[in-house]
Amino acid sequence: MARYKNINGVRIQFTAEEETLRDAEEAQAAIEQTAYDAKKYQRDRAKEYPSIADQLDDIYHNGIDAWKETIKTTKDKYPK
Repeated sequence: MARYKNINGVRIQFTAEEETLRDAEEAQAAIEQTAYDAKKYQRDRAKEYPSIADQLDDIYHNGIDAWKETIKTTKDKYPK
């Protein structure tokens, strides 16, 4: 399927070189999007985890096992 560009209001068909370049750009964009999507769980978890200060306070007051349970809840909610 031919692609076109707009130059000063005139619709002009891509050259073969422009088509090849655009195909490569779209392929690279798809690779980058796939990599970004694969790490969605990391972004979701980061929003849900308590702050580092709150995590340290939790460890101090409740111990490491209680902290692990707090973190596990988020990890279970957003699995890899």
